[in-house]
Amino acid sequence: MRRVLITGGGGQVGNALIASAPPESQIYAPDSSSCDISNPESVQDTFSSFEPELVINAAAYTAVDRAETDRRAAFEVNAEGAGNLARACRVDQTPLIHLSTDYVFDGTGKSAYNEDETTNPLNVYGASKLAGELQIIEAGTPYLILRVSWVFSATRSNFVKTMLGLAGRDTLRVVDDQRGTPCSADDIAEALWLSAERLEMKSARLLLHFSSTPSTTWFGFAKTIFETAASLGIVGRIPHLEPISSDGYPAAARRPANSLLDSSRLQRVVGFQPPDWRDSLRDVLRELTV
Repeated sequence: MRRVLITGGGGQVGNALIASAPPESQIYAPDSSSCDISNPESVQDTFSSFEPELVINAAAYTAVDRAETDRRAAFEVNAEGAGNLARACRVDQTPLIHLSTDYVFDGTGKSAYNEDETTNPLNVYGASKLAGELQIIEAGTPYLILRVSWVFSATRSNFVKTMLGLAGRDTLRVVDDQRGTPCSADDIAEALWLSAERLEMKSARLLLHFSSTPSTTWFGFAKTIFETAASLGIVGRIPHLEPISSDGYPAAARRPANSLLDSSRLQRVVGFQPPDWRDSLRDVLRELTV
């Protein structure tokens, strides 16, 4: 039985990982009070007591706008936390799977970003996640870093649940000049477990991109959310959606205009085919009605 430590088990992807874990795995998913990844001693205590054979880090500081004025907290979790896990893994060469983000790019590219393209984060959140990637790579332990984008699920806060909560409004203004691909936490979890099964994790030194299809904007995503929710009888009426530019929706943190990730390497080395996020959205909406 493989012992798997999952940090961030209470988050969207963490929840999905626990729910879809292979039956032969022994899962330990402590909360931050039991395993504070920003504290090296706490991490070491967890490793000593559980002795994981695989670590999946789904823990993250994800408040993108708040990070602009809370830089220290973002870096403590996203950078130092990732590094603490990697250095603990290094002792016994325990493989580490780590989630990162499309926000490591500045979004000025015209096509989907591959893993070899130059990073240049626009905001503190992206910078902290990139710093975490570098700490893992430099630690010298086997790793798989998977960059994802626009995560949604039936748990925790996300764009889908935000839109449903605003369904009673007459008009909603939604940004239409930032392009990416919504990614279901369940689909990400499936890709991670498949990677752990098919890759030689003991010698892995991999950076991969996860992407779904097709690409869209936040406006297009919102439109599909409401149309699908209406077809399922979840909402009685669809608000009028008004497309706006990023300048029309001021936020503390700048977001990349292009968040598209090229997942062809993941498809090639793992054999994972990009899911259609519209199908995954329908599944999430059905789950929310149960």
